[in-house]
Amino acid sequence: MKKSSFSYDELISCANGKLFGPGNAKLPLPPMLMFDRITEINENKGCFNKGLIKAELDIKDNHWFFDCHFKEDPVMPGCLGLDAMWQLVGFYLGWLGNPGRGRALGVSSVKFIGEVLKDIKMATYEIDIKRILIKEGATVGLANGVLLADDKKIYKAENLKVGLFK
Repeated sequence: MKKSSFSYDELISCANGKLFGPGNAKLPLPPMLMFDRITEINENKGCFNKGLIKAELDIKDNHWFFDCHFKEDPVMPGCLGLDAMWQLVGFYLGWLGNPGRGRALGVSSVKFIGEVLKDIKMATYEIDIKRILIKEGATVGLANGVLLADDKKIYKAENLKVGLFK
């Protein structure tokens, strides 16, 4: 039976190439790892019944991006939230057992409705898998995602595309 959640230490093991094996999907190491835990991963749930991943990032005053984006106006860069969504889609493909190294391939649309500021306690990512294609040594996942800041939806991404390549 597959694990349905992952701790920070297990995510670091994935970043070091130990979770899915050599040459397969990895997460980035901190500070680019953009979540602290995966609270739920299931291949039959989600809006499309093709998979669901939920993850959380504890927001701390000393996160590296607050010091540089922007001076005296700290906000988490939107691109980091988007990258977290790509990271989660790639993790999902590896969790399913698909081989290959992960790469973000694109996104159809992204809407920023709010911001992750220092007063936010928790950023939560929810990824709904739409489709998985396997062809000629590559696996491609397509998903929609949202980022919630203290349970308020602030980012929406449609057709996140991630590939695993042998």
